[in-house]
Amino acid sequence: MSSETHLAGSLDLGDFIEGFLPEDDVLVAARARAEDLGCSAVTPASGATLSFLAASLQARAVVEIGTGAGVSGLYLLRGMAPDGVLTSIDIEPEFHRSARATFLEAGFAAGRMRLIMGRALDVLPRLTSGGYDLVFVDAARLEYPGYCELGVQLLRPGGAIVFHNVLPWGRAVEPARREPEALALREVVRAVREDARLVPALIPVGGGLLAAATC
Repeated sequence: MSSETHLAGSLDLGDFIEGFLPEDDVLVAARARAEDLGCSAVTPASGATLSFLAASLQARAVVEIGTGAGVSGLYLLRGMAPDGVLTSIDIEPEFHRSARATFLEAGFAAGRMRLIMGRALDVLPRLTSGGYDLVFVDAARLEYPGYCELGVQLLRPGGAIVFHNVLPWGRAVEPARREPEALALREVVRAVREDARLVPALIPVGGGLLAAATC
């Protein structure tokens, strides 16, 4: 077989990565609810990365900023320790109802989830400093810089913070872009990269994950 024939028959790399782990019926249903509610959900590859990180950290305490319909939360729960508790924050009551239905449908007990209604910038200071293994951020991108400082304070040594959708246009945010959202994304990328407390990595799956572990 020639190299040209081989390449013509190969899958697009992005499609291969996204389809590497097919989603089950619970995730498919949750994704459909997210679409009905008009809230974006992590892609399958991004979700698999979250499960991997939660499992690697043996996470027992995870904070999620932006509940949505429970897609990302379910991926997190499936990677967490069997006694782990997911704390998910959102301002939309309908999102919480949908996410709770998703988690229960997947077989997780009510005690494994703590859904908090409110604005994350108001809720995060009330959580236990240094008490969490993983913080996942998927809410208002304008507030990412604020979530960064508050989220890092919540982490135990060796914990990790992850920001979703930091490559929203399929590429790095161009310096010429001056919209408030673009400015906020550049600010959080810079803050994570330059923070001496963090070991950062930019993971190009889905809309882009910016991850950092505490030293």
